[in-house]
Amino acid sequence: MSTTAELLKQASELFPDEVVTQAHVRHFDLPLGAGRFALITLDNGLDHTKPTTFGPASLANLNAAIDQVEKEAADGEIVGAGLTGKPFIFAVGADLKGVEILKEYEHALAIGKGGHEVFKRLSKLAVPTFAYYNGAAMGGGVEVGLHCTYRTVSAALPAFSLPEVFLGLVPGWGGCALLPNLIGPEKAVSVIIENSLNQNKQLKGKQVYELGIADAIFEGADFLEQSLIWTATVLKGEIEIERPVIDRGEAWDQAVAKGRFIADSKVHGAAPAAYRALDIIAAAKNGDLQQGYDAEDKALADLIMGGELRSGIYAFNLVQKRGKRPAGAPDKNLARPVTKVGVVGAGLMASQLALLFLRRLEVPVVLTDIDQERVDKGVGYVHAEIDKLLGKGRINQDKANRLKALVSGVLDKAEGFADADFVIEAVFEEIGIKQQVFAEVEAVAPAHAIFATNTSSLSVSEMASKLKNPERVVGFHFFNPVAVLPLLEIVRGEKTDDASLATAFAVAKKLKKTAVLTKDAPAFVVNRILTRFMGEIQNVIDEGTPVDVAEKAVEPLGLPMSPLVLLELVGPAIGLHVSETLNRAFPDRFTVSPNLAAVVKAGKRGFYVYDSGKPELDPEVAALLEQGDSVLTEERVRTRVLDAVAQEIGIMLDEGVVAEAQDIDLCLITGAGWPFHLGGITPYLDREGVSERVNGKRFLAQGVASVPA
Repeated sequence: MSTTAELLKQASELFPDEVVTQAHVRHFDLPLGAGRFALITLDNGLDHTKPTTFGPASLANLNAAIDQVEKEAADGEIVGAGLTGKPFIFAVGADLKGVEILKEYEHALAIGKGGHEVFKRLSKLAVPTFAYYNGAAMGGGVEVGLHCTYRTVSAALPAFSLPEVFLGLVPGWGGCALLPNLIGPEKAVSVIIENSLNQNKQLKGKQVYELGIADAIFEGADFLEQSLIWTATVLKGEIEIERPVIDRGEAWDQAVAKGRFIADSKVHGAAPAAYRALDIIAAAKNGDLQQGYDAEDKALADLIMGGELRSGIYAFNLVQKRGKRPAGAPDKNLARPVTKVGVVGAGLMASQLALLFLRRLEVPVVLTDIDQERVDKGVGYVHAEIDKLLGKGRINQDKANRLKALVSGVLDKAEGFADADFVIEAVFEEIGIKQQVFAEVEAVAPAHAIFATNTSSLSVSEMASKLKNPERVVGFHFFNPVAVLPLLEIVRGEKTDDASLATAFAVAKKLKKTAVLTKDAPAFVVNRILTRFMGEIQNVIDEGTPVDVAEKAVEPLGLPMSPLVLLELVGPAIGLHVSETLNRAFPDRFTVSPNLAAVVKAGKRGFYVYDSGKPELDPEVAALLEQGDSVLTEERVRTRVLDAVAQEIGIMLDEGVVAEAQDIDLCLITGAGWPFHLGGITPYLDREGVSERVNGKRFLAQGVASVPA
């Protein structure tokens, strides 16, 4: 049997590019005469923008540091040992770049075993051990601290989580076994399952303390100093830490059942990670930690060699890397400064845009509309939202006053836009109206001003076609709700020049949006794919398949909401309008559903009523539906829907709507909330064999979002 050191040496040979974390040991006398202490500091030698991770060589370094401390403890040279991180970072877990390159099950198993073997040693030293969570701690960073006897946390800690389930893994270095035994199963399920599946929600220092993960909390400014004073009092017996008695009866089973309910509501059984984590938590009820560690090792290896994790890592890299360096964006040095923004329209979408520009750019923002009442309402909305931020303590009174002073509304475009550098319109989705708006803006705005349109489906080139300077018009398509969804589709019209496009990307970055460059093609990316997806659902309903069968058919994808609930969110009228636009462009693939048209004509807000608290088909809508007699099974519906989506994405890539399949996935993740375990969509279509069946080839090469060949 290989020793831990041998295992880690073999693993590090597979991963030569690891950013290696050092484990520095230093010794000093604790305050209050408590004795000699060894402190291990985890540090990869880079600043806080490159967080400390655990790859094989990093684990080997920690293992060697523990060798030293273990001997000192056994020889009575120290009274305790501590673990902390570099400034602002404790440690953020396993190095995922190493996981991506694994091809063999045995190597995947070694990753789990290696982490366990090293971390476990902290709980077996002859002296008490302390973890000082001084900064961001995630995954393995959290878990290494759980193996210590005591923990303190900084009040300034910004992010603490076990995000593994979000990515398609389980907390595999002790998290599933140790956390429920420390803070109880209900709180553990909340941290491991609920937070992860809730867009990887992070905990702050105060919450870490309140949950009982940390035994003490200290201010960030002198965190380590205060932690060491506290350590001294614990070692001298002046403070005794009382931990809650864990209910290992029915409460444990109920917590796991609640976790399964949360997992079902989020991923509908489509991704295995949450369920594997819950199985380990369920088995941890007997308090047998080694049994839990063995189960973590197996789950980790199974998931590392499965498609969902590879899709999860792929999706994570898209958002973290590609999302920050958009493909096809012009040289950023061409961007012009934006010192004033104009917004045409003062409805809800326009008001949300005004608020976003105001908060992120902190420059004057002026709204216009067709009458004073609408203008006042738009400005009033922005003021009310600023007041909410003030009430929540997100901004202070000074900032609130300054932001309010920067937003204004006028009826006269000449007065509002004469010195604007960037003007965005959010008026009715009708090409004639938008052309007229831009003509009016062009007559009064400066020659250098960029004109942006928030259209969701209309041609940017056509909108610009009647202007003297069509080169300064760019598509700037946000997703609703604007404050929540990160995607911004930036559309290059036929005449859009590089300076206008570069300015649009620079503004997007300041708005903290994920910008993706798209060609001026009907409905761009997200709405085109969703309309094809929804259109196929609508088609099978129109042909005769019951509504609930059509809806359930796509549950195995684990989408954030069912198609008809999504239609309700978008609004049936908008859904109908986009399908009509696409039907005119591509009548062979996009249909206009007579049943959807009937629902819109009847003024219904959707297909469902919620009288019982859950969605049920509205009897009035049921009466409107005219269906054929072709009834399909869920499996047949799913095949039709996925085939249609694969075909459409293939055509979009052939047309050059975006640079690569990666951009399609980035758009669906950030603009439609599609899950990481699907990798957006193309890895899933590849994994299920749909891409090859429909298009004769995969979207992504083997090893991209899949296990390397």
